[in-house]
Amino acid sequence: QVQVVESGGGWVQAGGPLRLPCAASGRTLSSYVMGWFRQAPGKEREFVAEISRGGIVTRYINAVRGRFTISRDNAKNTVYLQMNSLKPEDTAVYYCATKLTSDYDYWGQGIRVTVSS
Repeated sequence: QVQVVESGGGWVQAGGPLRLPCAASGRTLSSYVMGWFRQAPGKEREFVAEISRGGIVTRYINAVRGRFTISRDNAKNTVYLQMNSLKPEDTAVYYCATKLTSDYDYWGQGIRVTVSS
């Protein structure tokens, strides 16, 4: 079993940056594909970005491609979501999750990001 904890959230003005770390414990992070998801007020949770075990392959939803960057440091058991050029529509609770095989299984508690216009 693995535990993941998000941090780095908060309030930021539109156009600004924010970086979200996700720290893992309980098992080596390199065993997992890692993903970031978000849930905006009144909406379903949606996939944001994913990174392969070795950090070589990444994918993003169209809404964040070119603005967000997912990365990982397996030696530190940490995954990051660098968010630049933030927009009010990026306001959401952001979740980090692990994927061992086909489904995301372990989730963090979420961290709130608020982008003001």
